[in-house]
Amino acid sequence: MPSLSNLIDELTSGDDLRAGQASAVLIRRGTEALPLLLGVIRSSSPDHRWWAILSLAHIYHAQADQALVDALGDPDSSVCQVAALSLRHRPLAAALPRLISRLGSEDGLLSRLAGDALAALGALGTPALAQAAIDPSPATRIAAVRALALNEDPAAIPALYAALEDASALVEHWATDGLERRDLGMVYFKP
Repeated sequence: MPSLSNLIDELTSGDDLRAGQASAVLIRRGTEALPLLLGVIRSSSPDHRWWAILSLAHIYHAQADQALVDALGDPDSSVCQVAALSLRHRPLAAALPRLISRLGSEDGLLSRLAGDALAALGALGTPALAQAAIDPSPATRIAAVRALALNEDPAAIPALYAALEDASALVEHWATDGLERRDLGMVYFKP
């Protein structure tokens, strides 16, 4: 079995195949690898930080959780993206404020991944998403309503109905989509 030090060398080798194989072994080693991975996230190399965050996403520990949340503020968008993707599969309430702040990101992929992670929070994310759905920024509103549409929390329904009146066609599209997912797309009123 390779040493943790050798695995970190492979993870930071710059070769994606070797890094991927090392990541898989580090994940299996779990909390034993945690201190070294936490050291790698302080690297000046975005590639090194990316692989460390990807690995930490599979180690269930409070320090790994905090690293994922902190990575949403990384100066490199690819590191933020892998953190947001990880938080979609491993929802953490502590990430909510940073995820909300990423909804209107100029990086469309990051915005979408942050929305997916917020949707995965379910009821925990609904109030913040409902507030973001009325943000002055159209990009933030679009991402928020998309996340509300994907969120399975019934408390998202009033925000989706309110979004039907938005000036943005994309906000209206996602509101309609969210209501249709809940079989609430067509509402008839008796005159």
